[in-house]
Amino acid sequence: MTDTQKIRPSPDLLMKQPTAPGTDTVLPIPGQRNVLVTSALPYVNNVPHLGNIIGSTLSADVYARYSRTRNVPTLYICGTDEYGTATETKALEEGVTPRELCDKFHRLHAETYEWFEIGFDHFGRTSTERQTELVQQIYKNIHKNGLFTQETSDQTFCVDEQRFLADRFVEGTCPRCGYDDARGDQCDQCAGTFSSPTELLNPRCKRNKTHTLTTKPSTHSCLRLDALQPRLEAWLQEARTKGKWASNAVILADGTIIEPRMKGGLRPTAVTRDLSWGVPVPPVGDAEEDEAMKGKVMYVWLDAPIGYPSITANYTPEWEKWWRNPDDVELYQFMGKDNVYFHTVLFPAVQMADGEKWTMLHDISATQYLNYENGKFSKSRNVGVFGTSAKETNQSPSVWRYYLLMNRPETSDSVFTWNEFIARNNGELLNNLGNFVNRILKFIAARYNSTVPGAEDVGGEPKINTSSDATEEDKIDASFVSDINELLDTYRANMDSTKLRAGLTTAMAISARGNQYLSDNSLDNALFANKPERCAQVVLNAVNLIYLISVVFHPFMPGTTTSILSQLNAPARTLPEKFTIDVLPGHKVNKAEHLFKRIDPKMEHEWRSKFGGETTQNPGPADVAGSAAGAGTAVDPAAQAKQAGKSKSQIEKEKKKRAKEEAAALEKALAELKTPELAELEEKIKVQGAVVKEMKTGKKEGDVDAEIAELLRMKAEFNDMIKALKASKLSQ
Repeated sequence: MTDTQKIRPSPDLLMKQPTAPGTDTVLPIPGQRNVLVTSALPYVNNVPHLGNIIGSTLSADVYARYSRTRNVPTLYICGTDEYGTATETKALEEGVTPRELCDKFHRLHAETYEWFEIGFDHFGRTSTERQTELVQQIYKNIHKNGLFTQETSDQTFCVDEQRFLADRFVEGTCPRCGYDDARGDQCDQCAGTFSSPTELLNPRCKRNKTHTLTTKPSTHSCLRLDALQPRLEAWLQEARTKGKWASNAVILADGTIIEPRMKGGLRPTAVTRDLSWGVPVPPVGDAEEDEAMKGKVMYVWLDAPIGYPSITANYTPEWEKWWRNPDDVELYQFMGKDNVYFHTVLFPAVQMADGEKWTMLHDISATQYLNYENGKFSKSRNVGVFGTSAKETNQSPSVWRYYLLMNRPETSDSVFTWNEFIARNNGELLNNLGNFVNRILKFIAARYNSTVPGAEDVGGEPKINTSSDATEEDKIDASFVSDINELLDTYRANMDSTKLRAGLTTAMAISARGNQYLSDNSLDNALFANKPERCAQVVLNAVNLIYLISVVFHPFMPGTTTSILSQLNAPARTLPEKFTIDVLPGHKVNKAEHLFKRIDPKMEHEWRSKFGGETTQNPGPADVAGSAAGAGTAVDPAAQAKQAGKSKSQIEKEKKKRAKEEAAALEKALAELKTPELAELEEKIKVQGAVVKEMKTGKKEGDVDAEIAELLRMKAEFNDMIKALKASKLSQ
């Protein structure tokens, strides 16, 4: 502590992570709860888009940070998934070797996650010697335990190239939902997975659609999931109960198994592939079998999950303290819904078949899909905002994290829209959280010379008069403390069960309760002048709520928390059980700074144009100007300017001018199309938007999800009316 700090002394108040002596390495503490967090390893075939980020890495980061606020030893591991057909395919497209591609995208992924303030303890990769050693050892152990069988089956073969095609080199029609662009291993439309690309209808070669495909026999090692199924089902039920799983694509919360392959009886599944880029299948001492496996590599879904322990092994030679320690370590895994089967069935089966002691899945958190405007994000098709593009908006990582987490697709698909992105920043971050923190710190600076006021005998739980002679001010304080403690209980319950969106909503409710407390007490210059003792008490409670806010928002917006703590002049604290007075009278705060900045609503149209929102099938109000004017040939303004020899500043000026012209055209087009019915619906949308805003800021109670759904329905109706009016106008 510095001379300017007066923080209540308490052994459990400050945040700290135990590390090995003389190192920064986090290790579990024997005999107590330790948390191991992983997020699905991203492929190296593109930079991650927002759907990838919220689906795994960001969500896992939030839980890991939350766990650290409880001073629970926590290790967060991730890395790039570098083997398999996805890598070979992309390398062929770019004309580079798989290794060169992996090096490039590993760096891009690391840079993207660093910008989003995702705090891995170690971000590694799977194309390492340690990975090869561990995967091959596990393969040998499974073979020794008699849980492999050799199967020869027809595999997709390219006649033109005279080679077998692994799953990602084959595309076709999904046999379940009819999607035409399903891959050989899974369907992006229905999240179905396939054991072989031969399951696809109308298969075609991804490398060259004109190539002729046929099938030829190939021998592969198959993991005997049929023999492991009884143990798998028993483990699933135990893990589901112990980890309090929510329903997912494999098993419901009540224990009903819904995975079709398990319901029909698991079959042996091939864990080797006819590829060159991957972990080579090791010899097992059987001449005939070794010859059959010669030149083959491991299936990516056998290889990739083993990346979690191998990446940990590259972080610390004591990796087994995390991964072979089921008594002391709880494993939390975060992923998109299409990866659930591999983490709840295939990887646990591999761990069981290996025969060694393993830390196995304790809790799984899987998200649905985040869509972009009216379309889908797609790494392979470059649809939507990618991680490297987010920084181009000049909005802070905290704003992006907040929006994505408030829109986290936990129980159903959700949609990214620029309109909501702006509204959440201006209406929630700026008006709620930013306003509360800034108002108090500026008040302390202006009225108390930046020194926290209050009586000297305070600290710990607030001393509140709740007897029969309690004053109105006592009742206000009692209600405030009671509400905050209740919200803290809700926050912990949500976060413990990985309901991250609800946790963030509760954090915002805590901030909103702080704003209400200031209003209830009419904190202003008059209170300072006329009731100095009461004013000091209100400010003391409020500044300690800011200290509490710094920790409840830390998992979600660590950069914002850093700014709050800097302004508050206080060290990072742990999450308390109850509201306490920890910043004591006499503590000096630093200069108040704005946590957030207002976003001009006009940026919606500019961002939607820049990032592809204008290509959506169902235009919103901001699309009317462009569509009403008729379609034209797309021209790249930057390319035009470059040809004309214009400077960068000239290009920027012209871009701003175009944005203003487009905004004016939008208003004109709307005015021309507007009917009484359209105007009435537009007004209803404004009213409904206000209802949603009040619920989100805690000013009104109700089913916020239902109200949001109604708002989206109204907006869809508005868009349909615009389209109809536009069609009518064009036909005149």
